[in-house]
Amino acid sequence: MLDDQTTAVSSPTSWPSSYPQGYAVVDVETTGLARDDRIISAAVYRLDARGEVEDHWYTLVNPERDPGPVWIHGLTSDVLEGAPLFEDIAEEFSTRLEGRVLVAHNAVFDWQMIAREYARARREAPVRQRLCTIVLSKELRLPLPNHKLATLAEHFGVVQRRAHHALDDARVLAEAFRPSLLAAAAEGVRLPLHECRPLTEWTDRPAAVIGQQSGGGGYGSYRPTSWRPARRRPACPYPNPGRYEDGKPLKQGMRVAFSGDTSVERDLLEDRAVEAGLHVATSLSRLTSLLVTNDPDSGTSKVVKARQFGTPVVDEAAFGQLLRDVEDADG
Repeated sequence: MLDDQTTAVSSPTSWPSSYPQGYAVVDVETTGLARDDRIISAAVYRLDARGEVEDHWYTLVNPERDPGPVWIHGLTSDVLEGAPLFEDIAEEFSTRLEGRVLVAHNAVFDWQMIAREYARARREAPVRQRLCTIVLSKELRLPLPNHKLATLAEHFGVVQRRAHHALDDARVLAEAFRPSLLAAAAEGVRLPLHECRPLTEWTDRPAAVIGQQSGGGGYGSYRPTSWRPARRRPACPYPNPGRYEDGKPLKQGMRVAFSGDTSVERDLLEDRAVEAGLHVATSLSRLTSLLVTNDPDSGTSKVVKARQFGTPVVDEAAFGQLLRDVEDADG
């Protein structure tokens, strides 16, 4: 139940007929963010057309591999060893998603992780549309200093009890989504709905089997300083095709720089860019194709240089969308 602070936005008397009939607010915890990473817990809050909670569901999932950043999500090999496999909970998960719009904070990430798990289980997630609450908060012009879930929760007076726990993160998001939905309906805002297409480009890398210890406290090569083992990134094999142009796809070889806070850990966001064939630049120059920042009005050196050089700027959510369809390099 939402508290008094979160119900400050009254329900509009006339509801937009184009709005969905139900939502599935989702959060998943994972072993990381790469294509071969796995879901280790999932939670779903089902909401009706006006954002009222109908029920909720939570499960652990055995990833059959190293659990990844335990210092963040708290799920150890011992805890996950007896959990069901994803294929065992896929049917129940489907009943929670079917016929609803998937809602998540940085929804492209949650959707991709879910879709790949279904692909591994040789199934298809019954989701046709998703809604990202980062994008919705921008459509509503909420005065947020950044786009982290904790910041959105604080704006609506929602108390987070256990960050990075799928069930509590889903609860917090559900409570923050309802006043956002009511505000959107009252203002006649078109909801930022995006099509969900099944994904098949998943891979599985050799990894420590869950339950096995491999140094570093039993968590493989992960260390508390990073989601990935320290390493020097290989040089980008593609030539720089130039600057990103609004409305067009990214192209392999483009130089991408990041600035400011991101809702996804920076190292993992950079990993996704490298996997897509982009060149992650540590500084910004006239050759930089794109700057990714959630705070374009900040005074960081990269933002200032981007203004001076006329470098295109997009936020994290838009960059996540662009990563879905990166154009191959010439030749």
